Amino acid sequence: MHDDGVFDEQVAARYDELYGTQFDPAVVEPVVDFLAELAGNGRALELAIGTGRIGLPLARRGVPVHGIELSGAMIAKLRAKPGSEAIGLSIGDMATTGVSGAFSVAYLVANTIGNLTTQEAQVACFRNVAAHLEPGGCFVVELIVPDLQWLPPGERTRTFHFGDHHVGIDEYDLASQRLTSHHWTLNDGRWERFSVPFRYAWPAELDLMAQLAGMRLRERWAGWKREPFTSDSRKHVSVWEK
Repeated sequence: MHDDGVFDEQVAARYDELYGTQFDPAVVEPVVDFLAELAGNGRALELAIGTGRIGLPLARRGVPVHGIELSGAMIAKLRAKPGSEAIGLSIGDMATTGVSGAFSVAYLVANTIGNLTTQEAQVACFRNVAAHLEPGGCFVVELIVPDLQWLPPGERTRTFHFGDHHVGIDEYDLASQRLTSHHWTLNDGRWERFSVPFRYAWPAELDLMAQLAGMRLRERWAGWKREPFTSDSRKHVSVWEK
């Protein structure tokens, strides 16, 4: 990832509206509770901070937050929001961008590690995070569990949302372990599409990436309220410790 990519000015302008349900306090507060507890009296590093859905309320809790974000358009959207002056920001690739100082927690939410579309880039991201964590610091990732078992035989697409104003379809390429999320949104009476490239990874693969970066799995949950992770879980919140 080397530029704004799909998260350009057009997408950034509608991002909060498109993912409006994810900004609901009932969704955000458990995430912030979880991260604030891990941060303690230390600093938090958010990779792919976007428009500040999590970073802003976490900063309001008194946790010093620094964000890395590739898209200048998304940063501009964040900077227009009240309280954003409390957040430090660095523009760059989350797999390689360095930030001064040490952090007690770093985090990647909402499947965003999958936007790094090669295994090499995802491994580099783990190593980049480990370099920023203080001893005992934690890296938190929220990611879907690949749902290939729910694909009908022979099918390579899955509709994950079908609404009056938004339709979402995932298109899988099993050979490359990649998928493309296609979004159609109704905007001013017109349907518009944007597509997001993604590389899916199983939890065990992420554990190995963490090990290569000098971290170990501390805990894994099915959600931010620490629901037990089971064979039927559709996503995981994993915590690796340096």
